Amino acid sequence: MGSPVSPRMRARVGAACLALSVLSGIAVDQARSGESAALAVEFSGTLIKQVEGRRHQAQVFAKGDRIRLEYKYALKTDYGYAAIEIIRLDKAETWYLLAQRKELLVTPVDVDDVLPVRPTLPGEKERVLIGDATAVGRPAQLFEVQTDRHGRVERFFEWVDVEAGIVLKLVSRDRDWSVEYERIRFSSQPDYYFDEPPGYKKRASPTGPRVQG
Repeated sequence: MGSPVSPRMRARVGAACLALSVLSGIAVDQARSGESAALAVEFSGTLIKQVEGRRHQAQVFAKGDRIRLEYKYALKTDYGYAAIEIIRLDKAETWYLLAQRKELLVTPVDVDDVLPVRPTLPGEKERVLIGDATAVGRPAQLFEVQTDRHGRVERFFEWVDVEAGIVLKLVSRDRDWSVEYERIRFSSQPDYYFDEPPGYKKRASPTGPRVQG
């Protein structure tokens, strides 16, 4: 039999367990608050997406769970070209504005293709903090993240804004793929940027255009 545990030792062990429990709770709360902060943030910026040597550029406007992208070069759809894409995560829909037809092409949100704003990535399996860094001239934390989407394992370097909790830069370690902001400005965004434009008719489609990657 082991030696009896004194009341003082029991008190110390209990205090240590309580401290670990509190610290674990703080870590979980911090992670959740970071996600909440990213979900509520409003900003605009210039985004660059690099895929297999091809460079795509768009102006981004974000307001909580709504995102608007204005592409430098319009995306081709089955119904014409769309230079503006509105992502409504609250409705699980993506809208492509077909200006020539005065139509709104409505598709389901593709989680694999949505611009990453919050740090947690689709299919995330592991996240390791590397340390402090900078991105777009702002203080950031650099993470190494591993995901598994439909059996495809991929590793990323991810720069997360310290203050706003959003992704400033994301680079794949396994292929030529990256997204990053050339500039970013945190400010209130007007609601109408993310609303249905007046005079447009909706057209439902199971899929929309995809910037390959």
